[in-house]
Amino acid sequence: MAGIDGSTSHGVDGPSSSSAIDFLTLCQRLKTTKRTGWIYRGIRDPESIADHMYRMAAMALIAVDIPGINRDKCIKMAIVHDIAEAIVGDIAPSDGVPKEEKSRRERQALDEMCGILGGGLRADEIHQLWNDYEENSSPEAKIVKDFDKVEMILQALEYETAQGKNLDEFFQSTAGKFQTDLGKAWAAEIVSRRNRS
Repeated sequence: MAGIDGSTSHGVDGPSSSSAIDFLTLCQRLKTTKRTGWIYRGIRDPESIADHMYRMAAMALIAVDIPGINRDKCIKMAIVHDIAEAIVGDIAPSDGVPKEEKSRRERQALDEMCGILGGGLRADEIHQLWNDYEENSSPEAKIVKDFDKVEMILQALEYETAQGKNLDEFFQSTAGKFQTDLGKAWAAEIVSRRNRS
């Protein structure tokens, strides 16, 4: 039940004001933590984790309607998919952390964040969205996984253009790995623009 000041008691209505602000304060790290892959390649002023998640959410927002796909779920999943990195940071493949260990750390971080949120419906939804994405277990997860790769190669092209870098490895690492027609089409457009530049 919401009070006059907008505060809520914990429960079905959502987190308390205190829990919400604690959670959002933790999420601030997503705005300040730079994406590791770009740091390792000497990119000046690289994007943050939040920058990456924001543009993925924008992709879901503008994507053409696809029968059987819940667009709102895609937007939420894009916002949630890297949220555990607020605690564990952006672990890149070149860091040498085994996939199972990376997943364990992120799952533990997600549990901690949902605990800060105070549990309840919102925390459950975040858990479900994150698990769905990690397990690639729905049509929405497949599209959002593609958005993750599309956003990365678009960013790589932008850094190549702006900073004169060769970031071919990002294009090579995603080639042939898109799962959806939309992901394939958007990736092909980015590659075509890269080949023309």
